Amino acid sequence: MAQGKRQQREHIAYLAARILAQDGSLDFAQAKRKAARQAGVTNPQHLPDNREIEEALRSWQSLYQQEELPLRRLSLRRMALAVMKDFVEFNPYLVGSVLNGHPGPHSDINIHIFSDQQKEFEMVLLNLGIDFTSQSKSIKLGDRAYMAELYSFYQEGVVIHLLLLPEKAERVSPKSNDKRALERARVGQLQELIDQEDLSISAA
Repeated sequence: MAQGKRQQREHIAYLAARILAQDGSLDFAQAKRKAARQAGVTNPQHLPDNREIEEALRSWQSLYQQEELPLRRLSLRRMALAVMKDFVEFNPYLVGSVLNGHPGPHSDINIHIFSDQQKEFEMVLLNLGIDFTSQSKSIKLGDRAYMAELYSFYQEGVVIHLLLLPEKAERVSPKSNDKRALERARVGQLQELIDQEDLSISAA
């Protein structure tokens, strides 16, 4: 029985990893729900956690996207860095699949902004000629919920999301669904990752 449960979790983790790799617009929770529907599984105890899905995703991409993944990741990180530099005065952090290294072919770029200067932030968007949409939403960071404004726009066919959070929220470590700390990187940290990746690709 235990072995059957483990095999089912591994199967769903594999399905979710494939979904994430092929449709990077979904997050881990959405991919897991879609994989569970495909497998006909409804018992939450038979579903993998994010760590298991991440391990499956690494394996899947190493098998099927070994050549294209580094170039796609580098391209998206460079695009993210350019956007972050445009908004550097508003404390931007890169989060999500582009940072953690597993972007799919349709992955969005997700950037958290920590600032109380909403009008000034929107003025920069307008001055840059960015055609954006926005929506208010409640975001939970740590044990607290914050009202945030999500700004979304397209750039070179990639969807970019800028989530404007209060300055005080910067001190709170955001959590992923499995309660592990969500990675985030500032401009300097992202530049270091890009420099390392440039060297790695050049040496290959």
